[in-house]
Amino acid sequence: MIGDTEIRIPPEALAEPGEIARRAARRLGVAAGAVVHAAVLRRALDARGRPPVFVLRVRLWVDEPYRPPPPRTPPWGDVRGAAPAVIVGAGPAGLFAALRLIELGIRPIVLERGRDVRGRRHDVARICRDGVVDPDSNYCFGEGGAGTFSDGKLYTRATKRGEVRRILEILVYHGAPPDILIDTHPHVGTNRLPQVVQAMRGTIVACGGEVRFGVRVAEVVPGAAGVVTAAGERVGGRGVILATGHSARDVYELLRRRGLALEAKPFAVGVRVEHPQALIDALQYHCRVRPPALPPAAYRIAHQVAGRGVFSFCMCPGGVICPAATASDEVVVNGWSPSSRRLRFANAGIVVEVRPEDMAPYAAAGALAGVALQAALEHAAGAAGGGRLVAPAQRLADFAAGRASADLPSCSYPPGVRAADVGAILPPALRAALREGLRAIGRRLPGYLTNEAVVVGIETRTSAPVRIPRHPTTLMHPQMHGLLPCGEGAGAAGGIVSAAMDGERCATALAASR
Repeated sequence: MIGDTEIRIPPEALAEPGEIARRAARRLGVAAGAVVHAAVLRRALDARGRPPVFVLRVRLWVDEPYRPPPPRTPPWGDVRGAAPAVIVGAGPAGLFAALRLIELGIRPIVLERGRDVRGRRHDVARICRDGVVDPDSNYCFGEGGAGTFSDGKLYTRATKRGEVRRILEILVYHGAPPDILIDTHPHVGTNRLPQVVQAMRGTIVACGGEVRFGVRVAEVVPGAAGVVTAAGERVGGRGVILATGHSARDVYELLRRRGLALEAKPFAVGVRVEHPQALIDALQYHCRVRPPALPPAAYRIAHQVAGRGVFSFCMCPGGVICPAATASDEVVVNGWSPSSRRLRFANAGIVVEVRPEDMAPYAAAGALAGVALQAALEHAAGAAGGGRLVAPAQRLADFAAGRASADLPSCSYPPGVRAADVGAILPPALRAALREGLRAIGRRLPGYLTNEAVVVGIETRTSAPVRIPRHPTTLMHPQMHGLLPCGEGAGAAGGIVSAAMDGERCATALAASR
């Protein structure tokens, strides 16, 4: 091996055999005629210039055979006779916690209120087709959690919380594409992630763990020796990892009834904005038609309005706006992309920071004031849409200008959209900040603020509005030994990878506890 280097390469050159190795060899000054082999360690698209280029971190071997590193040996053994621990929730935090417990010699019992992936597909289809939501099995609840049918983005800034590559390698072992190990913004896709989730469950069960579906937890046993299900069954173990996600509002109520402390935390609400993908391609790549060698373009934007952040969230190129409600009388939108990202539209949440004063009308709810605000917005959106999960919508330029839209462009949202004043759903301060933020984004990115795009309301489940406190070392709730709040629902993560890392941390902490 001669070493590592960075090269910039046009997208069309990536498909040319040996071109990466040749460019890396020239960069490192390798003599002509040498036999070289190259491995890409990191890949990113730089679309700031014209034309866009890929930036690659490359490792080069010269006059020696290339030997790829051997895959890690799976660390999971048989735990059938081991002491059990309870995990509530089969999202990324819960699944990775279960795998880590097995690695540490503890038998996980995973309790999930929703259905497995196969059954959950039918529930999601019913939401889109009939506008009917099963409150226990939907886009937010069920095997794999909210991420399973919501895109599968795997990038995170939480690199200090754990080993990101370890998480990605476990996903690849269970069927995720190997490209996620090198891409700067790795993405699995909603069409592929369910198979990965099922394979992870297969590993847990093959090692002697349990994953039970259709089991909703109704009570936590004092001392966190276990839980009591809605059916009255008591399930016990060494402790309880509570990995229920950002939408399990009944769990927050359960903890409050128990007298356990909860804290309000920052979050954001807003709308989902959908453009034709071809328009975003033209804006980002500075061309009329996207070259075939380039992926569908994405964007990320942020602006400050009087110190209040307005920013893009969960941008989905070539994707679909999806109904993320957990009840039939509310409207909540999110977005996803398939692995190809080749659909007609691009969508992103454009959201605004919620401040304590915005929650003042819901002060009676205490630490759950943010939950009350979310619920009020979601029910208002449901009413504005007219029922059956139809979403209120408005053309983008009209929304930013505060004027009504006489009609709407095509939209990917399956239950359908209805022309309405989306801004009227939001409190005045949030509405004003969001409109000003969009106008500023339009000035910065000419062509973005167009009536070819549509605003769909409302986006509220960006993150949990509640934090469940925990000890910094044991990760247990200060008032209940053995109860480890975990992942997004605890306010300790934001996304698949950070939730997975937090699941591993909680499992390690539980194994170390007495």
